[in-house]
Amino acid sequence: MPDRRHILRALLAAGLAPALMRAALAAGNNPLRPGLRKVSGPVFVNGRVAAPGMSIEPGDLVETGAKAEAIYVIGQDAFLQRADTRVQFPLEAAAFFRLVTGRLLSVFGRGEKSLRVPTATIGIRGTGCYLEATPAETYFCLCYGEAEVLPTAAPQSGTVIRTQHHDHPLVIAAATQAGSAIGPARVINHSDAELSLLESLVGRAPPFAGVFNSVY
Repeated sequence: MPDRRHILRALLAAGLAPALMRAALAAGNNPLRPGLRKVSGPVFVNGRVAAPGMSIEPGDLVETGAKAEAIYVIGQDAFLQRADTRVQFPLEAAAFFRLVTGRLLSVFGRGEKSLRVPTATIGIRGTGCYLEATPAETYFCLCYGEAEVLPTAAPQSGTVIRTQHHDHPLVIAAATQAGSAIGPARVINHSDAELSLLESLVGRAPPFAGVFNSVY
């Protein structure tokens, strides 16, 4: 179980709201409680106004509006969905989720999962990652763990990456350039504190536990 003092320091470093801090600290009592843990601003599940405690199931569509945010847990996986984002959890087993558009930070338990974004299919194994998706390109930071990236425009340029701490962020384009759709990127728009928070909600700590001041 993550050290609560570490979680508190992480949240303070990130400047997260007191309500979010209480949710993380309370996770020690029931760390695997599923469903929506925090809702801020206009958030909808299958078109219905979302509220804390609402479950997220296969087939559901989670949407956040302007200046909104949602934090939710599905099994051993936890998600921080930022504003103006649409995430579909399909019924079929071919993909765990489909990020239609927007920004999503995720941490995953053991096992292999397939993630669909507008420009690629990403296979992950027990990891943490941050995604920003538009029709033209997808930003992908494998925060730690292992992933296989298959660009839709150039599957032959697919690659397997392994990282320990935001080591290899990528941009995956909808069109190829010089035969490849994958290019290097810098780390942006997510923090170690947020990853620590998500891992705490499912009873874990990130592999870099103890590093809480990195904000990108």
